[in-house]
Amino acid sequence: MLSHLPSSTTKSTRRETLAQLLSMLCGAAATAGCAGYQVGSRSLYRPDVRSVHVPIAQSDSFRRYLGERLTEAVVKQIEVRTPYKVASNDAADSVLTMRIVSESKRVLAETRNDDVRDIETDFFIQISWVDRRGDLIMNYSDLPLQPLLVNISQDANFVPEGGQSLATAQQEAIHRLATQVVDQMEIRW
Repeated sequence: MLSHLPSSTTKSTRRETLAQLLSMLCGAAATAGCAGYQVGSRSLYRPDVRSVHVPIAQSDSFRRYLGERLTEAVVKQIEVRTPYKVASNDAADSVLTMRIVSESKRVLAETRNDDVRDIETDFFIQISWVDRRGDLIMNYSDLPLQPLLVNISQDANFVPEGGQSLATAQQEAIHRLATQVVDQMEIRW
């Protein structure tokens, strides 16, 4: 009965079958060629670390609650951007410590009557991330000497005449610092 089919129909069926087979072979080759590549944000972070303890950041500044605000921002960034779980000191695989070394503000622009127009607030922090054995996890040096701390600086401007305050500028700088801290937790390429 198949011999009664026109030859053009069998040719198109053969072409479709050949096209499907070719596409499956290309898909298999592409998948096999990318076997070592990982997809998703999980591949950016260390697989041997599952949890991190973040104690309240120490602060050398005279301004109150900066350490608490920085810690809260870093914890939020870790929970949102990483596969790590924030845990208590006893339950965590690692500990991320932070210290606000300095916090300052300076005038960037003023009117001819010495009224402040633009002010900059600046933070300088040091961070250290260690595992339970006390070994540094955050090590970005190719030299055999391991750095003890990673230094991060961040600033933010505010305009008092525009209704902005030091508190909002500090919060913006703290958010940027938290983003940079979590960026440092990524695996080095």
